[in-house]
Amino acid sequence: MPSNNIIIGGGFSKLLHILLSKLTGYNGCYSILSTYLFLNKVNKIKPDCIHLHNLHGWYINVPMLFNYIKKKSIPVIWTLHDSWAFTGQCPYFTMVGCAKWKEGCFKCVQYKRCYPSSLIDNTKKMWTIKKKWFNGVKKLTIVTPSTWLLTMVKQSFLKEYPITVIYNGIDLSKFKPTDSSIREKLHIEANQKMILGVALDWTVYKGIDIFVKLSRELDNNYYKIILVGCNDEVAKKLPSNIHVIKRTESQEELAALYSAADVFVNPTREEVLGLTNIEALACGTPVVSFNTGGCSETFDTYTGIAVERDNVNELIKAIENICKRECVDKKCVERATYFDEIEKYQDYIKLYELVEN
Repeated sequence: MPSNNIIIGGGFSKLLHILLSKLTGYNGCYSILSTYLFLNKVNKIKPDCIHLHNLHGWYINVPMLFNYIKKKSIPVIWTLHDSWAFTGQCPYFTMVGCAKWKEGCFKCVQYKRCYPSSLIDNTKKMWTIKKKWFNGVKKLTIVTPSTWLLTMVKQSFLKEYPITVIYNGIDLSKFKPTDSSIREKLHIEANQKMILGVALDWTVYKGIDIFVKLSRELDNNYYKIILVGCNDEVAKKLPSNIHVIKRTESQEELAALYSAADVFVNPTREEVLGLTNIEALACGTPVVSFNTGGCSETFDTYTGIAVERDNVNELIKAIENICKRECVDKKCVERATYFDEIEKYQDYIKLYELVEN
């Protein structure tokens, strides 16, 4: 591990934070000692700027952190990777269709399910204290990875801060059109269309049930569904005409799968941007996705199609449509250049320079 990394707390501290959060419904209110020691180290470093990412990982005391930031008047950039910062507890709220976070959370329908989950619903109090924690920072700039999330932030109690969009980037040296014998290994005929789905954790939130429906509705002689990332429990429940690849060994292997596919299908119901869409595009494969979060921002009208969430009939039409398009691979690769991680790093460097001056 690089010597300039500072680890906040340890295993016991995190386990205690998790336990107390689950019992009380308060998240980010513990890890007092480890946060105190961390802030002492930060104080010695005297940073010109602090860049925050996810704070809801049971590792830091959030009010202590923001009290320090306010006291020191240090410029802060906060990249939001989900909606936790302005809700009572939920990182995502689109699937349940909740908008309580705009005025104040209460009677949360998913407090037991959300990350972080809890045994009691304290979202009303959490929304109120988070509003107090996060407002009043003199030099704070919020970054969102999609325009969709930016529009959400502008409706929240964080709306008074400067907000800018910097898309997440990918490594285009690894995600690129890749030749392989994958189609032969998967026994996909020359006249068949390979439909690919990729996820770290296949759940209903990622649309696993949609692939089951597609397997029943699509012509199995013409379409072959390949899912990457299924664990044993999920794999056992899938129809036999869905081919499962539990995991890939490298990004290069994943790139080869993307490249072999005729269409990448992403029926996610909760998403801020959709990096898998971008990875597929970089490998020359067009995308069909639900119009969830920022998914439609990843492609243009020729390299992808977004359909209404849960509309399987429209999803099938989009798959059929995009599989008929010709010479789409080069356009997909070109589209992916908008998400080159090197350029995104440069965007952040420019932002650092701006907030420090």
